[in-house]
Amino acid sequence: MKTTFGRRTRVLAATTATAGLVLVAGCSSGDDGGSGTKTAAGGVELVKAGQLTTCTHLPYPPFQSEIDGKVQGFDVSLVDLVADDLGVKQAILDTPFENFKTGAFLNSGECDLAAAGMTITAERKKNVDFSDPYFEATQAVLVDKKSGITSFAGLKGKKVGAQAQTTGEDYAKSKGLDPVSFESSDAVLNGLRTGQVQAVVIDYPVVQGWLKDKANADAFQVAEQINTGEQYGFTVRKGNTKLLAAINKALSEAKADGTYKKLYEKWIGPYDESAASPSPAA
Repeated sequence: MKTTFGRRTRVLAATTATAGLVLVAGCSSGDDGGSGTKTAAGGVELVKAGQLTTCTHLPYPPFQSEIDGKVQGFDVSLVDLVADDLGVKQAILDTPFENFKTGAFLNSGECDLAAAGMTITAERKKNVDFSDPYFEATQAVLVDKKSGITSFAGLKGKKVGAQAQTTGEDYAKSKGLDPVSFESSDAVLNGLRTGQVQAVVIDYPVVQGWLKDKANADAFQVAEQINTGEQYGFTVRKGNTKLLAAINKALSEAKADGTYKKLYEKWIGPYDESAASPSPAA
């Protein structure tokens, strides 16, 4: 998973920029019908009345990205289920990813949860509480078809790219590579397109999204998938047990009633049964 430095200042559609860029997923509401209460269904306390405020980091398709002026994706759709259960709407705040690792925006009361295709790690658990895993992730080596690279082993001596402060970058470094760091997934792809690097190491679902574009599929190919045992989770402020329980309940019900499968097929691709049945978070 990824990082970028500095806040964005652009405004999309009818959204407004304050301390950061607020993006609305679907219909938004600044209150809950005029009652002004910050307590949602199940006694869940929210940072802003009438909405479930989600911190994310854009773009990271297919999990969250701007499509037709609205933030959409697999993560967005899953968190919408949580919001529906709480009787509120989801609102999205675009923030630098380094704050996800420290839980800064959760602790400061700017967001209720963070959803950003984020890998569950022991280091991150020191600062935030993770939901049950909702996605099994692998890393992928994406290469220019003219590069001659056919595996991860073939990256030695090549110019390799990765997204800064991600598990993909960490993995590449752990294997003795010195990858070029890019601040966003878009920058990673552009680096490959422009020949700055001959290959990139990044989460496979991101690569799946890229290869849906014919131009990308014509130019690039997956040299290897690497199972690093990664699982994605949503995060909440340490000790926010009621919201964590609401997230886990929504995920469990979505997997049981087929909603998860439908969303997976819509945003990710052919359904992988293992993605829906990872072990609960420790």
